[in-house]
Amino acid sequence: MGLPLNERQVRLVNRLLDGFDGKLTSSKWAVIAKCSPDTALRDITQLLELGMLKKMPGGGRSTGYELAD
Repeated sequence: MGLPLNERQVRLVNRLLDGFDGKLTSSKWAVIAKCSPDTALRDITQLLELGMLKKMPGGGRSTGYELAD
């Protein structure tokens, strides 16, 4: 059984697998996916819960995310 990812999340993971330049943030993802910042954060939060993404060191307003090991 596959993971219940939406189209944006599949694009996000593929983008990271292809080598994302710089640091992925929820605001960058909102622009790339053409969605609201809230939707981008929900996408990322779900991927964090599934263990597919992890937070990069640091945080605050510019929290970065990367593929989990």
